[in-house]
Formats: sequence, structure tokens, C-alpha cells
Amino acid sequence: MVKIDLGGCSSFVKDADYIEFEKKALEAFDTLQAENGAGNDFLGWKDLPVDTPESLISDCEAVRDDWKARGVDLVIVIGIGGSYLGARCAIEALSHPFIRKDGVPQIVFAGNNLSEDYIADVMDLARERNTACVVISKSGTTTEPAVAFRIVKSYLEERYGAAEAACRIVAITDAVKGALKTLATQEGYRTFVVPDNVGGRYSVLTPVGILPIVLAGIDIRAMLKGAADERAEVYSRSSDNAAVKYAAMRNLLYSAYGKKVEILVSFNPRFQYLCEWWKQLYGESEGKEGKGIYPASVIFTTDLHSMGQFIQEGDRVMFETVVNVENARRSVVIGSDTQNLDQLNYLAGKHVEHCNAMAQLGTKLAHIDGGVPQIGLSIDKVDEYNLGALFFFFEFACGISAYVLGINPFNQPGVEAYKKNMFALLRKPGFEKQTEEILKRI
Repeated sequence: MVKIDLGGCSSFVKDADYIEFEKKALEAFDTLQAENGAGNDFLGWKDLPVDTPESLISDCEAVRDDWKARGVDLVIVIGIGGSYLGARCAIEALSHPFIRKDGVPQIVFAGNNLSEDYIADVMDLARERNTACVVISKSGTTTEPAVAFRIVKSYLEERYGAAEAACRIVAITDAVKGALKTLATQEGYRTFVVPDNVGGRYSVLTPVGILPIVLAGIDIRAMLKGAADERAEVYSRSSDNAAVKYAAMRNLLYSAYGKKVEILVSFNPRFQYLCEWWKQLYGESEGKEGKGIYPASVIFTTDLHSMGQFIQEGDRVMFETVVNVENARRSVVIGSDTQNLDQLNYLAGKHVEHCNAMAQLGTKLAHIDGGVPQIGLSIDKVDEYNLGALFFFFEFACGISAYVLGINPFNQPGVEAYKKNMFALLRKPGFEKQTEEILKRI
């Protein structure tokens, strides 16, 4: 389960102020649980840990087994935003970073950018491997994944023929409508449904995340169990509720103490994409109406040698939320050296993780002394169960936090602005007037 420590904020905030924001967080908790707040038609994510049917997991495993029988050793997962970040987070956190297991395909991601070099590199790999594809899009017309899928689909059909290519493509899309659903029906692709009541950034425990996670050989049942157990914890209306505490403190630091930037910190590089997933979740949920805490992230100790100076002595607009992993999964002990030229013999016999833990504690003390409040979150270890717990904790706390802020956590009206400009510049039919207006500005 996710544990929280607010001690790193105690010297920065007044107790009376925290009590006030704790009350606000509990009121927001009530709104989220009553399901009568803004965006309440997008709360399906709350029940995913306990309502996901075994048949869905079995269907995902059937895809895995079929592709294994076909010798597939590369799966291209096409999606953008919430359609790939959760799955990538899980796969990066729980897979060996350098060695692929026998019988488990390599998972690569496309459709999350419009870089020609990137898609060309992906296709270079596809030509060297036995390839299949998962395409994720509610509509099928989002530009980035649609472009990537057109290229990948054409390649698969050319290489394997239309019938075999159809067996190597799975679409995760709307149940009844949209361009991708229409194409999947026409071509006979296997399909999974993106639930109507779950927004993209909350969709990691829908087929959007489950299928790629299963294909990567990760235990999705353990992940759902972790999420379900965390759900039971944060559903308790209490001042001891970790999600309530997190929402209360981050909003207090923002509203009363001018801390406009939250830096998510991990001392484990496996959590790089947890940080990316978290940034979308909080940035897209809260950044509206001129409000919101700017979500940033670092991986320490690596980024102590790049961002450490600014965090220590730069503009005091930030606070840190540190995700602490209490126990390493592996064991590596530092040896002794007769010459001791590196002067490290004082560490001989100690685990590398002991050094990491001391670096984390030293950093906490230094940053607090430098004027940076720190919220501490802890999990036992990096595994499926604890990652599932983290997913649900952050989702639930985000709902509470956004309601404290007075924001609808489940819409994203601002993401359409760049699309309209892009369509006009690409001269998409129907955007002729906008094209003329934009050309006058550039």
C-alpha cells in the first residue's frame, strides 16, 4: 500500500492552515464518492480494479498466445497520451531494461509523435523482426496515431498479405462508432473496447493498458489486486487517508504558500515513465481556467547532477513529492580493492541500495534546508502489486485535488487548440478559413 509522510512540509506550513485544507480535501472526497461533481460521467476508472472481468484478461492472453504461436517477437503499440503512457510506465518499470525474456515480444511505441526519423526507425526494426501491432484510438482519427497506423498497416499487409496482417493487428477503440471501429469491422481485426466512462489518462487498467501489459509478460492480475487493495484504503473517509493528505498538502502549498511547481522525484530509474504518466494525469486534469500546479519530474541521483542546482538554490516556487521504494528487488554488494584509488573501501561490503538510501536522505535534508517542502510517498518494492496501488492512489488523489481546486478533473478542452492550428496549416479540408487567418499571422 501507498504510505505518506508529510514531515518534510512541517517547517513550511502552519498547522491551522493544513487543517483548513484537510477539511476541503474531505469535502472534495465526498464529492468524488457521491459522484455528483463536474465530469461525473467519467468515473468508470474507480471500479476497474474490482470489476474487470476475468474474461477480458483471458481474451488478452489469447492474443498473446496466438502471436507467440506465430513467432511474433515485436509488437508496435500505437497510441498517444493516455493511450500509451500507462502501459509504457508498467512495461518500463517491470521489465528488464536490457534483456528480453524468451518467448516475450519486445514492445515498442509509435504514434505518440510526428517525427519522421522516429517512425522510420521503428519501421527499420519492424523489417528485422516478426511483427504485430496494437492500435489504440477512440476515434481512429487522432493525427499522430492515425499517421503511424497507416504506415504500419501498409507495411504489415505488404509483408504478410491482407489476411495474415489482419491476424497481426488488434484495435482498441470505441464499441460502436468511429473510423478505427469501422476499419476493424471491415478488416476483421480483433477488438477491445475503450469504455465510454473512462478518460484516456485514467485508462491504464482498461484494455488500453491491460493488453500491452499482458503481451509484455507482466502479471496483470497482481496489478489489479494492488489497485483493488489501494482502492479499499483510499475509500475510507478519514484524515489518515493518504490520498486526502496528499491532496490537502499539495493544494495548501499551492494556494497559501505560492508553490506553483510540483516535482515528482524517484531514486529508481525504473520509474521514469511513472513520472511521465503522472505528469499527464495531473497536468491535464488540473491545468485549466488559469489554475493548476505545474507537474515536473526528475530521477535522482542522475538529475542531481543536472537539475540539482536549480532545485537547491533557484526560485522558491516548487515542492517535491518523492516516491520512495523501501526494498530493492536485486542485490549488489560493493567489493573491496587493494589499491583503493577511488577511495571507496569505506563502502566495501555495503549494498548499492544502501548508498542510494543515504543519498535520498541527504538530498531530503539539503532540499528542505534550501526551502523546498517535501511530501514523501512510499511503497514496498517495484512490482505489479505496488505499481497497481500507485496507479489507483494517484488517480483517486487527483480527483480529490482537482475538486479542491474547483476544477473538472475529467475534461481537457485546451488540447484542441494546437490541433485546429495544425489542421489549418496542413490544409485539411474544412479548415480553409482558419488557414487564411493563420497564414496572416506567421
